[in-house]
Amino acid sequence: MSETAANPNLHDLRERIRTELQVVRDFDAARETERRIAFLAGYLQQTGLRGYVLGISGGVDSTVTGRIAQLACERVREAGGEATFVAMRLPYHVQRDDVDAKHALEFIQPDEVAHVDVGPATDALWTQLLEGGAAPDPARYTEFVEGNVKARQRMIAQFAVAGARSLLVIGTDQAAEAVVGFYTKFGDGAADVVPLAGLPKRRVREIGNHLGAPAALVYKIPTADLESDKPLQADEVALGVSYDHVDDFLEGIEVPEDAEQTILGWYRRTAHKREMPLSPQTWESRR
Repeated sequence: MSETAANPNLHDLRERIRTELQVVRDFDAARETERRIAFLAGYLQQTGLRGYVLGISGGVDSTVTGRIAQLACERVREAGGEATFVAMRLPYHVQRDDVDAKHALEFIQPDEVAHVDVGPATDALWTQLLEGGAAPDPARYTEFVEGNVKARQRMIAQFAVAGARSLLVIGTDQAAEAVVGFYTKFGDGAADVVPLAGLPKRRVREIGNHLGAPAALVYKIPTADLESDKPLQADEVALGVSYDHVDDFLEGIEVPEDAEQTILGWYRRTAHKREMPLSPQTWESRR
């Protein structure tokens, strides 16, 4: 028996997490695909904004999100509106899995493709940090920290395009990454809309299959690929838990106790990523 099953308080915590992350309880791939296309199309029609921008990495999340965004923009145009989807390639100099990103674009068929190398901007800032003396020990500027700089530079580029063209930036965050905080705060976690919200990883894959995405991308091993000294390191290695166990946790299926504690540990440590900036009033209310 897992600790959650034996402890009603942990059971309540799991349910609270599922509610907080809006986890879809009765999943149907066709229904959820349509729901999310309608959301993106409807939001453009409501706001009068002119489309979406999204960085395409070649992973299942950006592939699925990109196709949904393209279909939403086409729907707006069919209704007489104006909408453009801009897919952005945002490598750090050279992308190791570049072929996957190209295959993703072939599937998505975006209205426009833009290519921005975030390498020069990242390297310039990194040099200034090392020379600026902001950290007492330069060794604290690790590959992990630099990886987050890369992620934030990518969002700077996307928001610049969005701002210049009255577009909205789409995020690819889904429930499995949200619960363990596996994204960069103000990096890939920064977005105007998150159409995959509430979906465990396996459900994103099911939507990918429903849309006809290439199997090689749907079932590709997820990797953030932010640390240069750990190229293409699998997310599950970094997290210490499999996405299958994370998905089971989110869907109320019993998981091994060590997996459950790993998930809850990440959830607690990364709470700041899922909240608005902390204020004195909020802090005092929790004490």
